[in-house]
Amino acid sequence: MTTASVGTTTGSGTQLPQIADPQRIAPQDARELTRMFFERLAVLEEGTHEYQYARNTLIEMNMSLVRFAARRFRNSGQDMEDVVQVGTIGLIKAIDRFEISRELQFTSFAVPYIVGEIKRFFRDTSWSVHVPRRLQEARVELAKANEELRSRLGRSPRVSELAALMNLSEEEVVEAQIAANGYHSTSLDAAVTHDTDDGEAALSAFIGEEDGALALVEDFHALAPLVAELNERDRRILHLRFVEERTQAQIGQELGVSQMHVSRLVSRLLARLRSGMLATE
Repeated sequence: MTTASVGTTTGSGTQLPQIADPQRIAPQDARELTRMFFERLAVLEEGTHEYQYARNTLIEMNMSLVRFAARRFRNSGQDMEDVVQVGTIGLIKAIDRFEISRELQFTSFAVPYIVGEIKRFFRDTSWSVHVPRRLQEARVELAKANEELRSRLGRSPRVSELAALMNLSEEEVVEAQIAANGYHSTSLDAAVTHDTDDGEAALSAFIGEEDGALALVEDFHALAPLVAELNERDRRILHLRFVEERTQAQIGQELGVSQMHVSRLVSRLLARLRSGMLATE
């Protein structure tokens, strides 16, 4: 592990390596160091210099995961630097939410966060459906022509007028108009007119779909009595962790126990509930 220099002693006596260039650490060394840094991070107080050093080093050491995930999108047409930056946001979220008490490799936990963040980026910035490049370019010209003719004529231009200005056939203009619909998706909350007293309603009112959450109803019914059997303190811990989404450190502060003790309590509670759920199947 040539990239790590002599460790500096922390307040509790535990040493963390002082790493000169975390991004140049070999993947096999990064895995070992990542676990070491997470174990230390779990007992450090948020906001301290040590905590920031451990967290920032974890981010830099695991940037190879972001670059690995970003390569899947190299033919997307997006600037790869932007893709890596977005993927880094997913990495940071994974680091902040990872719990060392779980018997799970950080790599397996982080990659879905990174890929999910990148996919969200493409969903928010790309065309909703794939269309040929010539039609993507025609959409831009169509928007300019629409704006020019609307200001000149004081009304929405006809297809024939757009075709004359753009030096295209009417068929090509219509094709560009259809393709332009693929650039932005319509929100389900968008208002649409219809024949009712109110005059308009949300688009979602006219679109039926299966609610995937219905599949969880049976699980909720099985889980409810198991949670009810817990004592008040255990229910409070679950509420703070999964409803209010507090960190283990915050829960420990409220209950007057250490963060590691909270981690053990949460793991034990989840194991108990999981066992109870499996027994009812």
